[in-house]
Amino acid sequence: MKKQQRLVMRTIILLLLLAAVGYTIYSNFFTDKAEVKVGSTAPDFVLTDLSGKQHRLSDYRGKGVFLNFWGTWCKPCEKEMPYINRQYSAYKNQGVEVLAVNVGETKLSVQRFVDRFGLTFPVMIDREDQVMNAYDVDQLPATFLIDKNGKVKKIITGTMTEEMVKQYMESIKP
Repeated sequence: MKKQQRLVMRTIILLLLLAAVGYTIYSNFFTDKAEVKVGSTAPDFVLTDLSGKQHRLSDYRGKGVFLNFWGTWCKPCEKEMPYINRQYSAYKNQGVEVLAVNVGETKLSVQRFVDRFGLTFPVMIDREDQVMNAYDVDQLPATFLIDKNGKVKKIITGTMTEEMVKQYMESIKP
């Protein structure tokens, strides 16, 4: 009886492993994942900000979008956030929107960070890394400059100076 139970369990485990391997192969080779590059249309997404408001990227058509991926533990992200916040204050009435996407941290740690820096733009948490994966982000900070037509104008990885942030926001002003 025990031998039969072990055989059944081993068979189930083997089938689960085969299913996982099959799914991984399928999703890596047979799903149509468009590469996000300069000139391509930015993948649409919906994320909820810390105050509960939903933000859909396509709702910002007609505006320039400064899409920033970041983490509270990321020192370069911490350094550039005040620059982004100051420039957002200068450009938000000129048709430039900042969407800050935190990569999978807790609401509490993100809220503390936002409060510490007095951030005034929408901050969302990408809990399952779906948006991060759609944009193929593998290094933080990463910023995508999206023009009023929803096209990616520039991709920046690494820390930006305040002057760079200003120039980038100026470049996506509608």
